[in-house]
Amino acid sequence: MAEGQENKDNKTEKDRRNETYTITQLCREFNVTPRALRFYEQKGLLHPTRRGWTRIFSYRDRARLKLILRGKKVGFTLAEIKEMLDLYNLKDGQLTQLKHASKKMAERLVALRQQRVELEEAIADLERTIEIVNGMLKERLAQEEQKKR
Repeated sequence: MAEGQENKDNKTEKDRRNETYTITQLCREFNVTPRALRFYEQKGLLHPTRRGWTRIFSYRDRARLKLILRGKKVGFTLAEIKEMLDLYNLKDGQLTQLKHASKKMAERLVALRQQRVELEEAIADLERTIEIVNGMLKERLAQEEQKKR
């Protein structure tokens, strides 16, 4: 969206970039706990400003939180996420960040696909085992029924 162009909320991109958020707002929006946000801050992933005891999160913090949660969802460690986010500040038009993120994401995709294969194998094994156990159970119940007669 071009600078000054209005979005669906009738706010310009510049207006949105100047928005701030409380810890409560971000917790509600992203369904996280205040403890999680404080932990991300402690790990250097988020950088809220302070007004007294109150944390004020920026548009950038909100965007970073979204990326943190997305990264966690696909299995990146917080250290890997921080490494990718910190490359944003290199002043090279994000080239290094994008190259590094692309490589890490491709590696993660390979790992997730392998996990899926292993999970599908485990499910198939468990289904076969359940069939065997249920068959044995059915036989034992039939034997018990025969004893009662």
